[in-house]
Amino acid sequence: MTKELYKLPELKYGYADLEPYISEEQLRIHYEKHHQSYVNNVNSLLQMMEKAVKDGTEYDSKTTARTMSFNLGGHVLHSYFWWEMTPAEKASEEPVDELFDAIKEDFGTFERFKSDFSKIASTVEGSGWAALTFCTDTKRLGIMQIEKHNANIIPDFPIIMAIDVWEHAYYLDYKNERGKFIEAFWNIVDWEELNKWFVKIYNLK
Repeated sequence: MTKELYKLPELKYGYADLEPYISEEQLRIHYEKHHQSYVNNVNSLLQMMEKAVKDGTEYDSKTTARTMSFNLGGHVLHSYFWWEMTPAEKASEEPVDELFDAIKEDFGTFERFKSDFSKIASTVEGSGWAALTFCTDTKRLGIMQIEKHNANIIPDFPIIMAIDVWEHAYYLDYKNERGKFIEAFWNIVDWEELNKWFVKIYNLK
């Protein structure tokens, strides 16, 4: 059986289409350099492991597993990040339909959710992410911090939305001002697509 390797997901917009919130240069470098490096690293590991199995040789399984987790986590989270954004003229100002109702139920108001999410994203220590998640057991939305790409991810909590707060996500546009990048992010969230994803996870329809 022929097995596939990982590859970059196609963007649904052009490099300049998220301006002025994310510049063409920032998006291009983030996507083509940073995300591509995670994909390349994962694929190299897979090929190394496959060769070792074929040749009957050993490799450092502990180091390989840790490196795989880091790079594959980076690939998955970045894939969410690209997909959940859209040009500002196509973005709605707030969530829609079922996701809007769920946010209102679990956070009181969208403004409170937005404030909580922004605070959690801005206080990630070092490099990492903030993510809106959904607990499939309690049917509640929650916000988690993810250190690097793979630490503090809670099992059985599908990700609805994530924001990359590594400096490589914003340093060309916002220098070290993470808060300004987070504020800008809200202008390009594709709430229509996020609601479709939420409905699929929640099995609402």
